[in-house]
Amino acid sequence: MRLSHWLIPAALVTAGTAGLINCLAAAEKDSKDEDPTAMAAAEIKARAVKPSDWPQWGGWTHRNNTPDAKNVPIEWDVESGKNILWSAPLGSQTYGNVVVANGKVYIGTNNHHAWLKRYPKTVDLGVFLCFNEADGKFLWQHSSPKLPTGRVHDWPDQGICAAAYAEGDKVWYVTSRGEVACLDAEGFHDNENDGPFKQEDNENKDEADIIWKYDMMGQMGVSQHNMCNSSLICVDGVLFVCTSNGVDETHVNIPAPNAPSFFAMERDTGKVLWTDKSPGINILHGQWSSPAYGVMGGQKQVIFGGGDGYIYSFDPAGDGQGNAKLLWKFDCNPKASVYSVSGKSERNHIIGTPVIYKGLVYVGVGEDPEHGEGNGHLWCIDPTKRGDVSPELAQDKDGKPIPHRRLQAVDPKAGEKAVPNPDSAAVWHYVGFDKNKDGKLEFEEEMHRTCGTVVIKDDILYIADFSGLVHCLNALTGEQHWTHDMFAAAWSSPMLVEGKVYIGDEDGDVTIFKHGPEMEIIAEVNMGNSVYSTPVMANGVLYISNKSTLFAIGEKKD
Repeated sequence: MRLSHWLIPAALVTAGTAGLINCLAAAEKDSKDEDPTAMAAAEIKARAVKPSDWPQWGGWTHRNNTPDAKNVPIEWDVESGKNILWSAPLGSQTYGNVVVANGKVYIGTNNHHAWLKRYPKTVDLGVFLCFNEADGKFLWQHSSPKLPTGRVHDWPDQGICAAAYAEGDKVWYVTSRGEVACLDAEGFHDNENDGPFKQEDNENKDEADIIWKYDMMGQMGVSQHNMCNSSLICVDGVLFVCTSNGVDETHVNIPAPNAPSFFAMERDTGKVLWTDKSPGINILHGQWSSPAYGVMGGQKQVIFGGGDGYIYSFDPAGDGQGNAKLLWKFDCNPKASVYSVSGKSERNHIIGTPVIYKGLVYVGVGEDPEHGEGNGHLWCIDPTKRGDVSPELAQDKDGKPIPHRRLQAVDPKAGEKAVPNPDSAAVWHYVGFDKNKDGKLEFEEEMHRTCGTVVIKDDILYIADFSGLVHCLNALTGEQHWTHDMFAAAWSSPMLVEGKVYIGDEDGDVTIFKHGPEMEIIAEVNMGNSVYSTPVMANGVLYISNKSTLFAIGEKKD
């Protein structure tokens, strides 16, 4: 790929300046002067939660992590307890993100702390914990014993990686066993058993009260790879789920190509409404992204990141016959890129969550961190187009279309070629910026693979890549404002609140930036252990978990 294609927004390359201007004008017509903080607050207030709760990953359906809060702390100390309202021990590895709803705090981890007597720390479990929001008191735990098939389906010590969705008196989440579980938010503390599952420990009331479970492996034939991770989203009483269907231990075979990758189900009953298997035989590795939802161009859309590197948009209602209704799909990789599990791969899939802002969709590509660092792509997509809206189309030597292939869509050595797609929905494409103008991208100038999700406000976008670079861009043009090297891997995503951007890294540092086009670090606070999760604000309290402990952070009152 020529350097010019790295530096120029994709819409300018494929559609000309007029195409970019028209696309942005259409986006602003749909949602002019969009304030994601106000929109998130309005959506949350319409749900059966407290007005300042944060009841799902990203807080709301656009997945833009921009909560509303005042006097957010920039100073705290986990050793002295300064501004630590309470803390709660978790497992030895924690990748799940905090959700706060109706006086409860939920998070996933592993069993290293052993909250339940019947499961000592030597027993490996996926653990979903519920704490009291006011003081951090442990309330109950839902336990997921490891699958007997081992690490190919359920990697040791990884625990629960998905974030929950909570509303009213219930909470839903995806277990490490590939189940969608609906639980009573009160557990057995209300002295009621709300489901068909027997309480194991009646004495301490510390077990989860399970209302229903849906087994994706047993009932759909899914073969999840390494772990199951999908942070649920709910719209109009319907849950949308990614199954994590993937490869086997060889990383070559796909055991269940016809099993669903995405589906919709009734929130209250667990009844499946429609399914989709689009990635099919082209799944590269696993599928660990989470869906987003929005109304764009007058059309309701639920958007999934696929394990084949495509973004898919569906009509949330399906086709009425149990199948998905595809609106558009977008290949986030250059057609000539090659996939490999060696760590040298140029082709990636989607791990982060799509974010919706001003009627546009934003997503970066990534890979399992076990496979190392690599090149990345960050896209801004116009969701009003239909069909295959990828930037490029694959053609053979005779100019005929080539069906998508898993490892390489276009082989130039065979005379195949990638041609510009006249229906491309690419608004811009960012792979870095040649700041020193030497004709090549240095490490500090490049966008790398990311596990993270963007955050956007005031037309300024932030994202951290797995190599530890924080990128700040103009969200409407893709032009770079600045980058900052945290010198440690970043697994998590940024939070933007009260004019400040918070992002954690593997060294345990939380860097706090001033929100704006000029890079300014306000503070850097160490959490005492690696931070793999994303900071969350709810009801004026900042929640950050490191590998082993959850901290509720706020101004202490004497």
